[in-house]
Amino acid sequence: MAYDVSPTARTLTVLELIQNSPGITADQLGEKLGVSERAARRYVAILREADIPIESVRGPYGGYRVGRGLRLAPLMFTTTEALGLVMAVLEGPRGAADPVENALGKIIRVLPEHIARSTDAIRRVRARAPDPGVRTPDPEITAALVAQSTAGRRVIIHYRRHHGEEWPMDVDPWAVVVRRGRWYLLCWSHTKNSRRVLRVDRITKVEPQGEEFTAPADLDPLAAVEEHLAMGWKYPIEVIIDAPRDEVAHWISRSMGRLEPIDDTHTRLLASTDEPYWYAGQLTSLPAPYRILQSPELKTAARNIAQRLLEASNSE
Repeated sequence: MAYDVSPTARTLTVLELIQNSPGITADQLGEKLGVSERAARRYVAILREADIPIESVRGPYGGYRVGRGLRLAPLMFTTTEALGLVMAVLEGPRGAADPVENALGKIIRVLPEHIARSTDAIRRVRARAPDPGVRTPDPEITAALVAQSTAGRRVIIHYRRHHGEEWPMDVDPWAVVVRRGRWYLLCWSHTKNSRRVLRVDRITKVEPQGEEFTAPADLDPLAAVEEHLAMGWKYPIEVIIDAPRDEVAHWISRSMGRLEPIDDTHTRLLASTDEPYWYAGQLTSLPAPYRILQSPELKTAARNIAQRLLEASNSE
């Protein structure tokens, strides 16, 4: 550390060192600060005078650590730690009165400006409740995507597939969306000349390009991701429901497929699935009549479920 660093800066550095390395000794603090052991002890005393509970333990495994006191000690976050903290608690939409939202707001307000901008942008990402077993993506990559999306600037990303291969994609990053704990990038791919929904945890690199873009004005990022995730599976689905679209939208989640109005009293549901029995089971909760036009696998699943329900209702 430079010798012209102020005592206040050294004191704060001591606090950060103790937080990051519980058990650190006065001698080790002095080495890292470039001061004597005695001077390091003096900085610890300054922290204690400020009512920061610095505990000391004697012996070969002793040293300093931050204890529990009446006041919360100042916390030092690296950029990655701050971003990771926000991502860890972003499990779903939160109201203004939510205590976690309030706590995040307090943390963000005291972070350095360049870190606060990234964390606040991530906090505003649209989210839905988490699925089990999801992977949290790299915080710095996520922050870069959010920053370029907010700025409306094109990027080249490196995307990893299941078999481990990677290739670059030139995209307009429209939005970062969290759905059930999994992070997605909704974007326009210039490489594929089509809209894409990509897993953020499979993005290994983000290269800003500088060119600007404008996302569609009527874009609903969460709705677009959920509709996309309902398509592209093995068995195509088409169902006609005898009810208006706005009514059906209250019964069918967007992840079940895309709803198209046919007329004032009929709606078409388009989707796909790898699990026809699961999908047929979901349809049984519809409170309006419906007809399955495709696929044959879904029709077979519906008949079998109907037969089991009849048998169950006729049992003594």
